[in-house]
Amino acid sequence: MKPKRILADFFRKSWYVYLISIFLHLISNSINVFFPKVLGQFTDKLQIGGLTRDLIVDYSLLLLVIGVGHVLFNGLAMYLIMYVGRRFEFFVRRGLFKHFTEMSERFYSRNGVGKLLSYFMNDVTAVRESISMGINQAANATMLLVAAVTMMLLIDIPYYLILASVFPLLLIPVIVVYLGPIIRRRSLKVQEALGTMTETAEEQFGGIRVTKKFAVEPIMNERFGKTVEQIRHHQLRLVRVSSFFQALIPFLGAIALVVALAFGGYLTISKQITLGNFVALTLYIRMLMNPLQQIGNVINSIQRSRASLERLNELLSQKSDIMELENAKAVDLSDAGIRIQNLSFSYEKTSNKVLRDINLNIRPGSTLGIIGRTGSGKTTLMKLLLRTYDPPPGTVWFGNTDVREMTLESLRSQIAYVPQDGFLFSTTIRENIAFYERDTEMEYVEAAARHAQIYDNIVDLPNQFETRLGERGLTLSGGQRQRTSLARGLIKNAPVMILDDSVSAVDAVTEKDIIESIQKERSDKTTIIIAHRISAIKHADEIIVLDDGVIVQRGTHMELLAMQGLYATLHAIQEEGSQHATGTSHS
Repeated sequence: MKPKRILADFFRKSWYVYLISIFLHLISNSINVFFPKVLGQFTDKLQIGGLTRDLIVDYSLLLLVIGVGHVLFNGLAMYLIMYVGRRFEFFVRRGLFKHFTEMSERFYSRNGVGKLLSYFMNDVTAVRESISMGINQAANATMLLVAAVTMMLLIDIPYYLILASVFPLLLIPVIVVYLGPIIRRRSLKVQEALGTMTETAEEQFGGIRVTKKFAVEPIMNERFGKTVEQIRHHQLRLVRVSSFFQALIPFLGAIALVVALAFGGYLTISKQITLGNFVALTLYIRMLMNPLQQIGNVINSIQRSRASLERLNELLSQKSDIMELENAKAVDLSDAGIRIQNLSFSYEKTSNKVLRDINLNIRPGSTLGIIGRTGSGKTTLMKLLLRTYDPPPGTVWFGNTDVREMTLESLRSQIAYVPQDGFLFSTTIRENIAFYERDTEMEYVEAAARHAQIYDNIVDLPNQFETRLGERGLTLSGGQRQRTSLARGLIKNAPVMILDDSVSAVDAVTEKDIIESIQKERSDKTTIIIAHRISAIKHADEIIVLDDGVIVQRGTHMELLAMQGLYATLHAIQEEGSQHATGTSHS
């Protein structure tokens, strides 16, 4: 689905359905417009006393056939249009989701979940209503107008009477040109306000536990109330102009009916037209009022949907800042070392460097430990390895290939990344662990759980591995969620594994067991461990110490202790804390 081609792409695939529907509307209204003519003929027969019992039955049956035919074909046309509208909804939502999955991490840092959901719900629904119910009403109204005017011209009614009666309706295009852009602008404001409300609601529902613990429900209610007030304000502004617009069209239709009654009545009294033709004329004018009302609804719907369509097109025109080169290649990371040279990086092109002049060589199958204060650039370095953010050209290499020249699939499929706050889905524990390959055999799922030291906790649950987790895995404790996420990374068995402070929520004994298990299972694979606790990385082949985006120390555990720098200071603090905790527990 190309940007700015949402409707064009869809209509190209579904044009025949719309064509059939329009044809059915044509048949339906061609049948329907015979009703006033037949009733007019009946009136003339009645006036001259030419009706018999058989003629009354014939006219009644004819009107019944007209009614049934109109309803049948109109119903089929409406079904087809509504059906294709739902297909559009599926088509666009699937395209939107695909587009979202292709966007980079920077895109999500700029757009909240609630805002993105509003595109799925509010904007897609607005466009769908326009191309289903809107097109249905437009087709029906257009066909009925054409058929009714044609029938008026075919029966014996003076053209000047028809023109005088229809003239007020000719003002409608002028009203559309003036009010249409106003409705569109105000609709855009409403859609933006709805997006803000969805984003606010999603955030506050996600943080409801914090809200309750701090007993600040009134503050949250006030904040949400202000957001809803903005929606009410913009909706009322839209309603004022929309209501005026929708009321004006039937008002013009009523004027047309008054002209037909007054002028046509005069011509009937003066014997210039028959009573039957006068009845037919008034019925045709009355028949025109319904499609005019429909046209008002359609124009309103189109203006609102145009605002939504503009938002969708603008969203789909955004491109990910992480793009594959046309000649990007897949690289096997099994025997590839990782080389980082002269890497400096800042977010959003600011002058504040998060990383400065980083140089590293990680041998295949080795373990690298990374430690440093909060905000020293540890996680940023891993994001550049995964290319969730683009490093400068020529700074990050896997083997002899610049990471920017690799396909994203080959890069990320061969790296198992386990963050500190590993996200768990509201499905079963088994499906969370086997997330990378859903059909993984159970024995491998259990083995990964054992290595992550979560197996015993899982089997104690009522449904064990088939236990369904709550939203974001809140059924489990923080440490259990972290170990389940770790099991998901271990089962991938990737050539490169990154543990980004992934054992911070477990106790020292469990941490020791996990690290030993990882050492054993990944003895021939590259592993990068980021930690705040030295106990998690002291076994590493090399340890680097980051401070303010710079590598200030590097070496083995023993070498760093001998340097008497930041590493030794952190070690002393942690050892003192450990001894204090042990002493407290014994006291």
